Amino acid sequence: MRLEGKIALISGGASGIGRAEAILFAREGASVVIGDLQQAQANEVVEEIKAAGGNAAAVQLDVRDGDAWASAVAFTESTFGPPMILGNNAGTNFRLSWDEQTPEMWQTVLDVNLSGTYNGIRAVVPSMRKAGGGSIINVASSAALKQGGGGPAYATSKTAVVGLSRNAALAHAGDNIRVNALCPGHVDTPFIRGSQPHSENTWSTDIANPENYERRMERQPLALGRLQSGEDIAYGALFLASDESSTVTGATIAIDGGSTLL
Repeated sequence: MRLEGKIALISGGASGIGRAEAILFAREGASVVIGDLQQAQANEVVEEIKAAGGNAAAVQLDVRDGDAWASAVAFTESTFGPPMILGNNAGTNFRLSWDEQTPEMWQTVLDVNLSGTYNGIRAVVPSMRKAGGGSIINVASSAALKQGGGGPAYATSKTAVVGLSRNAALAHAGDNIRVNALCPGHVDTPFIRGSQPHSENTWSTDIANPENYERRMERQPLALGRLQSGEDIAYGALFLASDESSTVTGATIAIDGGSTLL
């Protein structure tokens, strides 16, 4: 019960890392609000949490919309109280080369991954001040620490999330609000397995393709025998959400199986 009595708002909580984070936080005693565009999937996660004895609710959230964030925070306050934890997980990508990635795709990725994170921080800070402090956990990527192939938008947006996290950490330290960034590596979630509206994959980029799975395994030196899971990243988020990390702010933590070492 490392989060007993705490209230968490989690964007992108309907699937992937956000879903794992929501379930783990609830199991550790937090009351959780899942904000996601995928309302039906978010409700399924809420029911799973409630069936296990936890407290959860869902609200539809487009992270690109500042008003939607304000509504999500207001919903959290009226349902459980002011949020003390923000998990910024929502993300999108187009896995195309520089030549193929259009200016519209570039803007969409930055709007979701970077502006969506900024909007969340901006919306939740007044509530955290009321609560006496809080923890904001932004999901960046190993792509922020080691550039790879592909188009420019994703790595640029995630690199900027690291800078944004450090800036916000300094700006809000006086309010006892901590801001940190996690950099996951190759994580076995619907973001790269199958194809989702926010993360389309072809057979060449889908980890259901054994060749692509093995290519990613070769880039992860830690001998896990598998790619990372959403739960692996959620446990890092749990540390940052808990009082155990009460002096940690402005940190960038790689949870990547060593992939950025290569």
